[in-house]
Amino acid sequence: MLRFADNFWIPNHLTRIGVDFKTKIIDVNEKRVKLQIWDVAGQERFRSNSKPYYKNAKGIMFVYDITDLESFKELNLWLNEIEKNAPKDVYKILIGNKCDKESERKVTVEQGKEFAAKNGMKFFETSAKEATNASDSFYTMTKDIIKPCFISNALIKYH
Repeated sequence: MLRFADNFWIPNHLTRIGVDFKTKIIDVNEKRVKLQIWDVAGQERFRSNSKPYYKNAKGIMFVYDITDLESFKELNLWLNEIEKNAPKDVYKILIGNKCDKESERKVTVEQGKEFAAKNGMKFFETSAKEATNASDSFYTMTKDIIKPCFISNALIKYH
């Protein structure tokens, strides 16, 4: 989120307690779109605090660390939380982060692709450190979410 919203990366970013929030305006398909990005803490102990943020979500990025098998294994728990608490038609995308740490990889690209395909998600591997695919994943998600909103170049109210 920091890399995309502020083009910034913090080497030893401390785990936050709760939620971080950013806003970014982007141009997609010749339309100006204001994104509200909510980064909820991924640890299980913060799961119950995150539920209110799913209610009106249009898109959710499931992010795991490719060097941490446990973060990948927890995706099913998070997917269940989203299915219980988010709108049924919420857009979902899977992100394997830290692809700059190939020598420390614990989750294969194939495992990520398989999980994404099984759950109807697009899949990206990113590196916040090197800015690899960080913007691409947000732009792809935004384009896919707003597609149904535009008919004959007229905006259809989407909520």
